Amino acid sequence: MTTWQWICVVFYFTAALLIIRRLPLALWLDNRHRKAAFVNSFALLLLMWLFKVRTDIGPDIHFLLMSALTLTLGFRGAVTCASLTLLILTLTGQQSWQLFGVHGVAMIIVPCVVTYSIYALSFHYISRHFMVYIFVCAFLPAALTIALQMVLTAGYLIADGLFPAYQVIDNYLLIMPLLLFPEALLNGVAMTLLVIYKPDWVYTFSDRHYFDSDK
Repeated sequence: MTTWQWICVVFYFTAALLIIRRLPLALWLDNRHRKAAFVNSFALLLLMWLFKVRTDIGPDIHFLLMSALTLTLGFRGAVTCASLTLLILTLTGQQSWQLFGVHGVAMIIVPCVVTYSIYALSFHYISRHFMVYIFVCAFLPAALTIALQMVLTAGYLIADGLFPAYQVIDNYLLIMPLLLFPEALLNGVAMTLLVIYKPDWVYTFSDRHYFDSDK
């Protein structure tokens, strides 16, 4: 493994362990709605990450769905669920062990932090409305997170000397604009359906805040 790969592994495992160890596991096991949300989210995320397109320089391209996952399971729950998904994909050979830390940082930690930060800021500083929740907390972060994931992956490829910058840009980053709207739409639609049909599954949503509140 290269120096950058070790740096990513150490950073990812440190962050993931600090986050996951604070997950109130007993409360999750006692709450059937949270258990159902976790199991179904895990199955959907595993399916989404299995369907991918491989670029000429190697990195896989697929939908992240991390914004919807973070809003549904909360920050700690999303990191736990996504980490379990990444581990299973790596154990089955779908992802490389050498890139485990890189994927963990770019696909899990950063998207969860960005999405939950935007949600927290909007909750406290923007009028609480259903459309605000969908567009500001789900739609916008989804586009931002997949852009950040691709930029971070591209930065790693260049920093580690695997490919020259022009090749990474031409064969990887130029695809990014094509993914922004579909990723945002997928997450927005997913959260719309969840808060309408399964609001008990969504950790960050409450009728009291977004429908009954005048704030």
